[in-house]
Amino acid sequence: MSIPLPVFVAVPLVTAFLLPIFGKRGKRIATLLANLATASLLGLAIAVIGKSGVYDIGNWSIPLGINLVLDGLSSLMLVVISTVGTAAMLFSARYMEQYTAKAKYLSLFLLMITGMNGVVLSGDIFNLFVFLEIASIASYALVGFGCGAEELEASFKYMVLGSIASIFILFAVGLVYGNTGSLNMAYISKAIQASGLNLGLTFALSFFIGGFSLKAALVPFHAWLPDAHPSAPAPISAMLSGILIETLGIYALARILFNVFGISLHTGWILVILGLASMVAGAFLAIGQWDFKRLLAYSSISQVGYVVLGIGLGGLILAKGGNPTWASLALLGGLFHLANHSISKSLLFLTSGSVEMSTGTRDMKKMGGLAAKLPFTRATCTVASASVAGVPPFSGFWSKLILVIAAVQAHFIWVAVVIVFVSLCTLIMYLKVQRHVFLGELPDPLRQIREHRGAMVVAMVSLACLCILMCLLVIIPSLRSSILDPAVKALVDGLEYSTKVIGTQ
Repeated sequence: MSIPLPVFVAVPLVTAFLLPIFGKRGKRIATLLANLATASLLGLAIAVIGKSGVYDIGNWSIPLGINLVLDGLSSLMLVVISTVGTAAMLFSARYMEQYTAKAKYLSLFLLMITGMNGVVLSGDIFNLFVFLEIASIASYALVGFGCGAEELEASFKYMVLGSIASIFILFAVGLVYGNTGSLNMAYISKAIQASGLNLGLTFALSFFIGGFSLKAALVPFHAWLPDAHPSAPAPISAMLSGILIETLGIYALARILFNVFGISLHTGWILVILGLASMVAGAFLAIGQWDFKRLLAYSSISQVGYVVLGIGLGGLILAKGGNPTWASLALLGGLFHLANHSISKSLLFLTSGSVEMSTGTRDMKKMGGLAAKLPFTRATCTVASASVAGVPPFSGFWSKLILVIAAVQAHFIWVAVVIVFVSLCTLIMYLKVQRHVFLGELPDPLRQIREHRGAMVVAMVSLACLCILMCLLVIIPSLRSSILDPAVKALVDGLEYSTKVIGTQ
């Protein structure tokens, strides 16, 4: 492989430890270095699209050594993480000037990216846990970065529930090691295929599902997210909703279920139920919110449900021995919606940050008529809202359409009905945002506000363009075959993951 995989961990990690050296006087240099680091990671992620390989750390072959694995799924996740991370870091250049200790913020931000990149590349479950904790601890600190009472309370709640999830995952790692004698995913998979699931491994699997579902904020494990998102700085809300819950929760859960333990009817149904519950509950709870960012937080729970539903439906079809074409289509819809949600919801949180920075409030009852004062924010928010709601021709429409087609073809008509119903609820919630934030009469206290331009607008417009252009990933065959199809194949192949990894040694 032309690009050594450790650079995806080394670049943000080394930069994170360098930034605090600059202190308050070197904020501009620290900001520049942080943006260069995220931009370089985006370039590296694009460079490894369509590639696969295994990198042995220290030239120690597995199972004795540690390895990093790149396949279609991890490649897709690297691109998504780097894209959102680059936009959020660019937005932070101006937005975080209202906070103190900016260099420390940038350092924590890069540590969070370090952890996420490590999670998607790790070839063994213990190091997956270690990288997951790096990202989690950095995110706990970033949620409470404002140091106000609300921020600290939300951060504490997030830390407590996140720690419970981490304990579940660590217990599961210990049980797997005790029953298989290995921590490497490929060798664990081989051991399970040889001897089957015993009571200990079944118990470990239940711990994994519970822990990763809590990290993903799936209903009923979602209690931490509605408080954490409104309290965090807007770029961190974008990272939490756009990629953190999907990387630490959904990606890790899919990798463990499909490539290590193997998908079954029971686990397929669990994913479908969790996805449907999150979709419906998140949508209903979001409609009643008047706090702009809290509405977006509940919407994230609903949209993550789409992703889990697509992955679960694909796994269920495979486990039943159904048509692999419809299974692949369901997985394609789920993974494509993961990418769509990452971009569009990150953009929505950035626009909420622009609104809050200009108006000083998140209460939509105190807003109105902001379209004239915040034209770029209004335009990008409209694009992102349409994409999340599934309005054609935006990218979110295509991922939801694929899920509906897959559900109908696999004879899950009722699932297709729920998908359409929740999409209508999503449209209602974002029409509410447009009506109460950007339309109507401008309140007197807000007549003198202005839009913050520069890097903030560049970040928002860039993501808005992606909300429109990402539909090309499914329309143009060459793009689909290089980016989305390999990710789908990584899950469809299931336990063949172990043969591919071990066969490269």
